Amino acid sequence: MSVFSTRDFADHEQVVFCSDARSGLKAIIAVHNSNLGPALGGCRMWPYASEEEAVRDVLRLSRGMTYKSAMAGLKLGGGKSVIIGNPRTDKSPELLAAFARAVDRLGGSYIAAEDSGTGVEDMKYMSQFTRHVSGIVDKPSDGGTRSGDPSPSTAYGTFVGIRAAVRERLGRDSLEGLRVAVQGLGHVGLDLAHQLKAAGAKLWVTDIHREPLVRAAKELEATVVAPEEIFGLDVDVFAPCALGAIVNDHTLPQLKAKIVAGAANNQLAEPRHGAALMQRGILYAPDYVINAGGIIDVYYERTGNFDAAALKRHIERIEDNLMEIFARARQEERPTGEVADAIAEERFRR
Repeated sequence: MSVFSTRDFADHEQVVFCSDARSGLKAIIAVHNSNLGPALGGCRMWPYASEEEAVRDVLRLSRGMTYKSAMAGLKLGGGKSVIIGNPRTDKSPELLAAFARAVDRLGGSYIAAEDSGTGVEDMKYMSQFTRHVSGIVDKPSDGGTRSGDPSPSTAYGTFVGIRAAVRERLGRDSLEGLRVAVQGLGHVGLDLAHQLKAAGAKLWVTDIHREPLVRAAKELEATVVAPEEIFGLDVDVFAPCALGAIVNDHTLPQLKAKIVAGAANNQLAEPRHGAALMQRGILYAPDYVINAGGIIDVYYERTGNFDAAALKRHIERIEDNLMEIFARARQEERPTGEVADAIAEERFRR
């Protein structure tokens, strides 16, 4: 397997393969670009079908973090890591410690945070072995405190972004009666669903796990559908909040939604799928723009002077970023993803 010649390599500064025989660790850390600052990005644990799949995922995610931080106006570069394994059965203290030591050997060029398959407690445990972790400090929230988990900020930013996309594509400010299909009910997806319900939206949901579906049906009066049915629903918004490459040659023809706007990373299997969405009149909110709330949250934590009001204002600038992208895409008749890439590259390549 060649890494340098793969399509997703995209001039990465550093790709590190990590292993530890005692704990069974097999992991990859990718640093895409550090022009604006150290590379900060989540650590994903997932039972990848192959090493090639893991490499592709970490490279795509790492590159996306560079663009995400640049668009969000943060002094951070882009990086990501993946641990190959099932987080429900393969995670252990020994494995996390081995991974933390691998991060520490990079000397701060990469800073790990929570992602799919890892959480706050994992990062706190890893902090015993490296100081290069984030998302571990309790933060003030609504008169109390919340954990360092940045997912509430990711969900709020995605909600703000959906509101912007609805204004652009549907010409309305209210979400009352909006029909939304949410794919994936993890920390972010379920939180987003709650916010959408509170705003008056009607929900259709799916997930590979039963527990969150039961909660969504009971608490949100959401309609539960099978995973393969979520794409073809007659809804206003399709909100992918699970894994990437979900808009592809197979799923795109099924879409009936007028908007694709969700929290998942790398939603387009290939850039050409952005052009295909535009041709079909479907507005795409570029994933790394709309889901930037989490990285903004972690950035504010790292300043050492956390300000909840300032964080909220910064997250709400996601709406401004999206409206700028939508306007330029409309004027230039270009896919929104291409326009977002151009703006981000202007920022991190200066």
